[in-house]
Formats: sequence, structure tokens, C-alpha cells
Amino acid sequence: MVRALSGNYLKNKPYIKVGFKPAFTMLELVFVIVILGILASVAIPRLVATRDDAIIVKGKSQISAIRSGIAMQKAKALLEGRNRGIYNANFRLIRLDKIISGFESTKSRLFNFEDGNESNILEFPIFSKNDSTGGWMKTKLNTYTFEIKQDVTVEFDYNITTGIFGCTQSPNCRLLTN
Repeated sequence: MVRALSGNYLKNKPYIKVGFKPAFTMLELVFVIVILGILASVAIPRLVATRDDAIIVKGKSQISAIRSGIAMQKAKALLEGRNRGIYNANFRLIRLDKIISGFESTKSRLFNFEDGNESNILEFPIFSKNDSTGGWMKTKLNTYTFEIKQDVTVEFDYNITTGIFGCTQSPNCRLLTN
């Protein structure tokens, strides 16, 4: 037999006071807040580390795409037998984009010539970002830097004689090339 809970039913129970509304005690609320604080203190450092890892993975994938684009452009030039534009006599790329110097070129198209994908290293450019984590900047004619964290950068150089887009001797080189 099921009884409907009504006001009269609750009033007839000796252990429930009339007009009493069940609620959490102050002690229970303090314990919940303490537990949430402990969980937050454990979770927040892990989320920050995950963001740094994501920036490193982003850099690795972009470096891989750049290297693949260089190899594809070299193979394309060899197959077509062309020796003009951005290539030297050995069919090596001389430049990877139109930007000569990157010091003044924030939001410039890197690894892309805007010429209808004729000689683009990347189909979609990477836009340069000054003072931005996970951003690229062109510093010299064939030198680029990738910023992992604030004040932690890795420098890459495109060698026109070997055709290699490689990391220079910066201490954080292994983070992006392994």
C-alpha cells in the first residue's frame, strides 16, 4: 500500500518537526567545498600540461607538413624539368615564401606564395604571429622560429644547398623534431 506524501502525513511522524524543511548543514557544505578545491588543485596543473603538449604536437605536425611540401615541390620541379623562379640550378628551392624579412611582418603568409598553388610549400599558409605561443615568425631570408612558450623558441633554417628544413642548434630542438 502506497501512501501519498502530504502535509498531514509528515505532521503525524514524531521525528519530523512541523515546518521543518530538509537542507544541508553548514558542515556538509564546507566538506563539499574542500573536496572540490582538492579536485581543482589536482586537475588544473594537468590541464596546463596538456595545453603545452598540444602546442608541441601542433609544431611537429606543421614541421612535417613543411618538409613534405618542400619534397613535393622539388619532385615537381624535377619532373617538369623547370629551372626558374624560386629554384636554383640544382632544382633546390631558394625561398619558401615571398616574405624577405619577418621582423615587420606579423600576420604574413609563410610557406605560401599566393600564386594559385603553383609553387606553394603549403596549400594553406601559416600566418606569422609575433609573441604568440604556438606561432611562427620569419627572422631572416630562410630562417624561421616557432615559439613553444613565452621566451622558449626553436629556430629552423632552410638550407638551399641540401634542401633540408632543419632545426638549428637550439636547446629545445628535440621537442619538435623527435
